[in-house]
Amino acid sequence: MLAEKMVVVIADEAPIGVALNTAALLGVALGHHHDDVVGKDTVDGSGGIHTGMCAHPIPVLRASAEQLHELRTQAVTRDGVTVHDMNQVAQKARTYEQMSATLSGTKSEDVEYLGLALYGPRPTIDSLTGALKLYR
Repeated sequence: MLAEKMVVVIADEAPIGVALNTAALLGVALGHHHDDVVGKDTVDGSGGIHTGMCAHPIPVLRASAEQLHELRTQAVTRDGVTVHDMNQVAQKARTYEQMSATLSGTKSEDVEYLGLALYGPRPTIDSLTGALKLYR
């Protein structure tokens, strides 16, 4: 069993297109910040190369907007846990610079989360997310 665990948590209220986009963006963030999670390239029986993909399972869970806020608040205080978030400010922005400028003027309590990705020690991630349901 892997010592580290990653999960993605999507807002219950997010329309399916927004939920899929949120999961994809959070996956990119996880892969960028945690190089060890991406496996080596593989080769199939015909010699075709398949670039490395995540070597960890990533459960996709769901939570209400309120639960996402609370989960993020708790997760950022835990040792060894990395928190990636996707929020309404980012979703509405046309550029990363616009998102950054708008977010810098938005109070933490006013940020509406569409999803979170958490990575850290398995027991810690389990304690934070164990009560959440799978996204189906």
